[in-house]
Amino acid sequence: MTTKNRPYLFYELTNSICSKCLKKVEAKVIIENDRVYLSKYCFEHGREKVLISTDVEYFKRCREFIKPAEMPLHWNTPIRYGCPYDCGLCPDHEQHSCLTIVEIIDQCNLKCPICYADSSPEKKLWRSLEEIERMLDAVVRNEGEPDIVQISGGEPTIHPQFFEILDMAKTKPIKHLMINTNGIRIAQDREFVRRLAEYKPGFEIYLQFDSFDKSTLQELRGADLRQIRNKAIEHLNEFNISTTLVVTLKKGLNDHEIGEIIQYGLKQRAVRGVTFQPIQAAGRLEEFDPSKDRLTLSEVRQQIIDQSGVFQAEDIIPVPCHPDALAMGYALKMGGEAVPLTGMIDPQILLEGGRNTIVFEQDQDLKKQIFELFSTAHSPESSALSLKSLLCCLPLVQVPETVSYDNVFRVIIMQFMDPYHFDVRSVKKSCVHIVHPDGRIIPFDTYNIFYRGELENRLKELKAEMEGVNR
Repeated sequence: MTTKNRPYLFYELTNSICSKCLKKVEAKVIIENDRVYLSKYCFEHGREKVLISTDVEYFKRCREFIKPAEMPLHWNTPIRYGCPYDCGLCPDHEQHSCLTIVEIIDQCNLKCPICYADSSPEKKLWRSLEEIERMLDAVVRNEGEPDIVQISGGEPTIHPQFFEILDMAKTKPIKHLMINTNGIRIAQDREFVRRLAEYKPGFEIYLQFDSFDKSTLQELRGADLRQIRNKAIEHLNEFNISTTLVVTLKKGLNDHEIGEIIQYGLKQRAVRGVTFQPIQAAGRLEEFDPSKDRLTLSEVRQQIIDQSGVFQAEDIIPVPCHPDALAMGYALKMGGEAVPLTGMIDPQILLEGGRNTIVFEQDQDLKKQIFELFSTAHSPESSALSLKSLLCCLPLVQVPETVSYDNVFRVIIMQFMDPYHFDVRSVKKSCVHIVHPDGRIIPFDTYNIFYRGELENRLKELKAEMEGVNR
């Protein structure tokens, strides 16, 4: 008798959700034709198979590139229904908040076809100072001294009490404050930008910057924003306000611009890096075919390597707190050129470090030319800036007086899950969280599936079904 082999390698078992009914289902991670897939089966809706990585070796490296979980100071919800139905954070979660998002307004001055929050000019809703302070206090209660809090929306800069909100946030023990914005007000109001500069240091603009092409911007944002982006960068450069360019990537639309955007960022005084976020099936995005539109983290990583002219494979590595969803590369920016730094660091050091410090040994050759890499001599009074101020699990790096945060340049790939490739094993390690209006702290991935507005009605139905089964 002859046996027949399956056409794939069974790699591991996890849990997922059905993309149609959102019920929890068992899922297999399989390797087939040098690609990694999530294969799951719903008894009602059948089998789904979704591509999750085009690079098997990098995928396996992510499984090894993990560090011990760092817990929040406070749990917000009990374990009752199991992940992902208990978000809050519950005691079964495996990571504190590296970055916490506080949405202060639902209204926006754009109506982007891809908006995950379904914001628009028609939504005349914003939160009061009292509500926002309760949300900020929830972050502080969980984190003590939050690493990064991002003020978002909607479009936060149109909130009628915007500067009062920033003043309030600055009274909290938040290490790094970000504003997530489309840049329209920054482009149109120089005085507004001058006031923003007063919140430095520990302040950053997270600027939507998807493309240089008119038709691409029309498809993603519903408007030609080229002049808006140029003027916004001009104002941010003038006042040297630290800025991250945030690129929402759609496969086959703007992913060929990755290298051009990196090179553009290197030439801007205020730009400290670029974050690439592959599009997710959430919010207003109605047409999404996971077999055609899925852009994986591994594909974005390879395009950075192929297009940037800066970063090689060893320079774009997994972020240890959530390696499935985050990859990073750091460089020194000098005169529009960049020298990659990440590949110079022993990866094991990243895994063995604590929450606040990762110890390095000194490299005397680099000390004279670039950073005093591998040094632990850092104090709050020092003029040196720490990469750790951007993500709690990144290395602490001291720089000489002639080099400052102005010379730091980073690329980050941030991939969020949607119902198609949702992985319970992975979401437990999520470190990018959002504050629910009631004070719960929820992973961004699950928030956009279960906890945003009317979506909670489906979650209530699922919980009611689970309670009926358990009676």
